[in-house]
Amino acid sequence: MRGRGRVWWRLVVAGVHESAAYRLALFGGLVANVTFGFLKYGILTATVAASGGVVAGYDAKIMSTYIWLSQGMLGSVNLFGRTELADRVKSGDVAVDFLRPLSVQTAACLRDVGRGLFALLPRGLPSVAIGALLVGIALPSSAVGYLLGALSVLLAIAVSATTVYLVAVSGFWLVETRGLQVLYMVTSGFFAGLFVPVGLLPGWLQVAAYSTPFPAMMMYPVDVLSGRVSGWSAAGLVAAQVGWLLATVAAGAVLTAAGRRRLEVQGG
Repeated sequence: MRGRGRVWWRLVVAGVHESAAYRLALFGGLVANVTFGFLKYGILTATVAASGGVVAGYDAKIMSTYIWLSQGMLGSVNLFGRTELADRVKSGDVAVDFLRPLSVQTAACLRDVGRGLFALLPRGLPSVAIGALLVGIALPSSAVGYLLGALSVLLAIAVSATTVYLVAVSGFWLVETRGLQVLYMVTSGFFAGLFVPVGLLPGWLQVAAYSTPFPAMMMYPVDVLSGRVSGWSAAGLVAAQVGWLLATVAAGAVLTAAGRRRLEVQGG
């Protein structure tokens, strides 16, 4: 078990190294995060003001916190549906991955987690810091809130990795997954709370959103870190993230096993 833990850690580190190699892209991502953060700030705080100072439980400061935390997480959670594994499934190169003494699912997801964790440093934290310094944000008032928030962010990154993995392995049947990736990108953006908080959506759309893992990728950690939910309610959101993580891992394992039986590679 200890040896396996070392391998898992090295996969996470490999993901970190991959992201660290593209420093200019990371800087460009930070600029984009901050630019769109200010655009969202102007639109959503105007919405709060037009609603009398509070809308769906969000006042100006909580809304500002939602904006900057969600922008800060944008580079760490995969809401775009694209992953390297999808190309390997399409080309058949995944056959080589199946020959390695390590689960294809474990390797792909842990490397994605490593990429997401690293993105917090050059993109996530600076975005949040800029928002906090220039317009102000709300943060947890206790150490427990910060601990739960950090755990929630980690789980959000993991859930995004295991969910995108499902899109990639669908290629065993679809071959071309770009259409599914576009559908994933559109759906995840709304349901994760990227554009507006899920609480601002119509009631029926909120039910649809919470029936998916997407809020666990962004909305839940934002609610915990902003202090909008605290105590047992915050713990409940973290527990929901754990549930989605287990569900997506289990679904990925089933699809991987079925896809391996279906895979047929020709040539040499």
